[in-house]
Amino acid sequence: MINQHPLSGIIPPLVTPLKDNETLDTESLENLIEHLIEGGVHGLFILGTTGEEQSLSYKLRKEMIQQAARINNGRLPLLVCVTDTSIVESIRLARVAAESGADGVVSAPPYYFAPGQPELAQFYEELVPQLPLPVFLYNMPSHVKVSFAPDTVRRIAQNPQVVGFKDSSANAVYFQSVLYKMRERPDFAMLVGPEEITGECVLLGAHGGINGGANMFPELYVAMYDAAKAGHLQRIIQLQQLIMQISTTIYTVGKHGSSYLKGLKCALSLLGIIKDDFVASPFYKFDPPERDKISKALAALPIENGKLKI
Repeated sequence: MINQHPLSGIIPPLVTPLKDNETLDTESLENLIEHLIEGGVHGLFILGTTGEEQSLSYKLRKEMIQQAARINNGRLPLLVCVTDTSIVESIRLARVAAESGADGVVSAPPYYFAPGQPELAQFYEELVPQLPLPVFLYNMPSHVKVSFAPDTVRRIAQNPQVVGFKDSSANAVYFQSVLYKMRERPDFAMLVGPEEITGECVLLGAHGGINGGANMFPELYVAMYDAAKAGHLQRIIQLQQLIMQISTTIYTVGKHGSSYLKGLKCALSLLGIIKDDFVASPFYKFDPPERDKISKALAALPIENGKLKI
């Protein structure tokens, strides 16, 4: 399905609900997935940056794949991130994804030693043919120390098994450069990570967003996607105000780069979507003073009967 038409819409990067560093909270995961499906999202993306993949054991990653696939039960396209420093482990995770019924895998460049562009292309030319599912490239330069050059994306995507690109650079000019380079591949999905620029990117040709805030309020991000697809500028402007209110309050409590993840998980627990906001080591969930700030940020949003008024 996703290798014939570009995957479009809002595909939330799911948080991984945890009880501790070794235990998946399956009940909360089920509640989260049902919440997202009810909210009208177009796909599910697990074990990405928001899903804390790199902090999770391989055993826990495998369990997350299997449980998410079981709960989803084929209702929406399911993407699984298989990023790793080891090509062997990426292939193993991809096989688990395929065996569990996932629809595609997502891969950011291997990190630690930053590869040059020729090395990056060669790596994917070795990796992709060994993967059992369609592949989405994942640009996350802040975490992996390298960005896919637009020409590198085009080179890797000469293999038709490479069906899409997720950009989390927050650089709209860069995103447009890749979009332009890939203009001759109408089947190639161009997806944007940062929710703050999803509306404008979709308006200018992106196929959708992989937006963390959709874990909390899927209807908001689906509405933004719909408005951008329809070119309804006033609606886009209205919804952008809510998106920015969320971004500048819930994601900015604390002083460190982990504030986004801690804030999102804390908000999800306060909203009753997941039970606990446990964050995998080396990070820790918010203490009561920060949790109170998240509670006040949620109270300032137009929420009625558990739903955001949009």
